[in-house]
Amino acid sequence: MSDSLRVLILPGWQNSGAEHWQSHWEQRYGDERVEQDDWLWPRRGDWMAQLDEALLADKRPALLVAHSLGCHLVAGWAGHSQHTGRVIGALLVAPPDTEREDFPPQLHNWRQPRLGRLPFPSIAVLSSNDPYGALERTTALATAWGATVVHAGPRGHLNSESGLGVWPEGRALLDQLRP
Repeated sequence: MSDSLRVLILPGWQNSGAEHWQSHWEQRYGDERVEQDDWLWPRRGDWMAQLDEALLADKRPALLVAHSLGCHLVAGWAGHSQHTGRVIGALLVAPPDTEREDFPPQLHNWRQPRLGRLPFPSIAVLSSNDPYGALERTTALATAWGATVVHAGPRGHLNSESGLGVWPEGRALLDQLRP
């Protein structure tokens, strides 16, 4: 990573564990995790405020690396923040379908997704067998956000259970967003 750019890691619900590719990136590349006050009962407004604070803490532009609910954080934040100009791009990995019948009750205030186009370039990586969102639904979300869609094949939720390790293919996609 260059000194003129930073990478902010945005985990989803319950955070990303030690074997998650986001944690590997944090350790290997020095990416910065945006910590949330409540990973179990996340409130959208609180999470958006934390993202604003992280961006304002450093003048350098940032790339956002979101997984799962973190993708919805990026979309919701982009629709409200006055600081979107600090972001040069976003990698959105495995956004869940928040309107599913079986969506966890702890996430009730995330049910209504923001569907507007993001004000910065983005790439959405989608799995064909993600248990938290059918490919048709997640593709529609990514398209509404204006993201370039990359189909990863049958890789589950693209998380620790997917066995991605450091996930070099994901890092190569992130590098496409660099200036």
